[in-house]
Amino acid sequence: MRLYMTYRLTLSPEAAAAKAGFSKASAYRIEDDLRLPSQKKAPRSRRRSDPLVPYWDAEIVPILKAAPGIRVIGVLDELRRRHPGLNPNIRRTLERRINAWRALNGPEQDVIFRQEHEPGRLGLSDFTDTSPLGIAIAGEALDHWLYHFRLAFSGFEHAHVVLGGESFVALAEGLQNALWALGGVPREHRSDSLSAAFRNLAADAREDLTQRYAALMGHYGMAPTRNNAGIAHENGSIESAHGHLKRALEDALLLRGTRDFISLDAYRAFVDEIVGRRNANLAKRIALEKEALAPLPKGRTTDFEEKVIPVTSSGGFILRRVFYTVPSRLIGHRLRVRIFDDRLECFLGVTPVGTLRRGRPVSENHGGHVVDYRHVIHALRRKPMALVNLVYRDQLFPRAAYKRLFETLREHGDDRRACKVTVELLALAHERACEAELAEAIATALDAGRLPDLAALRDRFRPETASIPSVAVKLAPLDVYDELASVSIVSAHSNLGGAA
Repeated sequence: MRLYMTYRLTLSPEAAAAKAGFSKASAYRIEDDLRLPSQKKAPRSRRRSDPLVPYWDAEIVPILKAAPGIRVIGVLDELRRRHPGLNPNIRRTLERRINAWRALNGPEQDVIFRQEHEPGRLGLSDFTDTSPLGIAIAGEALDHWLYHFRLAFSGFEHAHVVLGGESFVALAEGLQNALWALGGVPREHRSDSLSAAFRNLAADAREDLTQRYAALMGHYGMAPTRNNAGIAHENGSIESAHGHLKRALEDALLLRGTRDFISLDAYRAFVDEIVGRRNANLAKRIALEKEALAPLPKGRTTDFEEKVIPVTSSGGFILRRVFYTVPSRLIGHRLRVRIFDDRLECFLGVTPVGTLRRGRPVSENHGGHVVDYRHVIHALRRKPMALVNLVYRDQLFPRAAYKRLFETLREHGDDRRACKVTVELLALAHERACEAELAEAIATALDAGRLPDLAALRDRFRPETASIPSVAVKLAPLDVYDELASVSIVSAHSNLGGAA
């Protein structure tokens, strides 16, 4: 009909009907009534009676007014409780009717006010749980979070793998890594009510800042702000970015084919690569915002906590319910320990003495152990039977093969031999620096159903014998030095003659 009406502007009804593809009779019928076919249809009447008529005004509306937040399924359950014969297939009808009623009579809803962000003004920080990604390090599940920083204008982002939750150390380290990777500082830093940054006690945010967080903000010249507690959408510029980043990581992991990484550093490099790709897509906006950023200070500020802890006769120290071993020569000394999110840096005075992996308590009732067998193997070698009931025995074994060997030997009923052989193999692994190769040899023997031969393993991993080369040193005669002196005198006279 639309085609007919178009032709009808310039042609007769007969010609327009022929071009539109219908008869002259249809053309004359259209001429008599120019309404479109859709305009001629009568509204469809109800095909069945309204099942909600007996209940709507008498029961449903009073429920909606008394409990505005009630779900539709809650209303339906209450109706069926009152009227057991009510057919449950009225749910969709009830949902449509309640949604329409709420649109006209329901309570006012909160309104999201979209903000316009200017370049260089706002940077946002938050933590997000990424344990559901199922990451494993050398076969062991990694329980971790991501510290996530983002610029509101350009979308520049930085992510840092965090092992210990929302601590000030993780916040300080992640934020500073982000700022130095960015190359500038925004004027304002916003987070939610992190206990690492706010005491969450005073109403005045300026009085509520922790001293460490205030010092961190002062060092970089950023104004600290936070969104209202429990109002996540006020931090929406980063809350929504959490989901996008985790979905990007999930896609990359699916393409990678495995979620197991050989080390924590390898996983961190993987996260950096994904974040770098996302930033590359925003290169123009990031370059524009960099021009509005304040310059970085001359150096970083403290991103660790520091404790002074004595080393006990157990060959280590306890920090936050975790026992750490250190070289036994440090027993009786007090170490200055810098506490980072993933590591401890130990100093004797100002001299660094080692870096330890950061440990976590097993539970609220049980502490943790971070043990390096190299620290205690010399003493354990003198007292091998101490291995039987050692508190941190399971953590002492550097690889599963050593633990498996010890348990297999104990199954044969000789604890003394089990301790002696296991300790000697650990000492061999330490002295010959063959921990991985020795573990593989032990596992191969156990898989074959036999016990490893200690003497054969010592012979296999003994140092290579090499003959000492004969070095002949020929001494120069002393009169050679007299010749050197005469050459110097002749050279000096030649220079004087040339000058004359």
